[in-house]
Amino acid sequence: MKYCGTLILAVLFASLALSEDFKTTKGKVYKDATVSRIEGDGIVLRTEAGISKVYFTELPQEVQERFHWAKPDGPREPFYGRWAAAAEDPAVLAKIIAAGTVVIAGVALVIGHIRSRRQPTTRVRRASRRKAFHHARR
Repeated sequence: MKYCGTLILAVLFASLALSEDFKTTKGKVYKDATVSRIEGDGIVLRTEAGISKVYFTELPQEVQERFHWAKPDGPREPFYGRWAAAAEDPAVLAKIIAAGTVVIAGVALVIGHIRSRRQPTTRVRRASRRKAFHHARR
């Protein structure tokens, strides 16, 4: 039982020792804040005022490094921009056209093969049944 009281005191002092002040780049200060959770885009702080999420982009560089946050890469060049750049080179444009032609021809051949192996359409089957029915009645 005496260890229980010691454990409670140790936890209280540890939580006080882990609390610190966080200041954002815009000047907002979180006093005696404890980091309750680290997420991919920020940290969740617990203060006397409540729980707040602070994004890494709002924190100073040293805090970002402390939590091992790497700034994401900048936006990539749009897809159509790369095609436009490739189309300026005649050799690359010829390769793109050839590849597109091969893909279209391949799809057309597969569709033709599938259609050739299908059963006759319903209209043809009905007509052949009628002929067989009338032929059997004679």
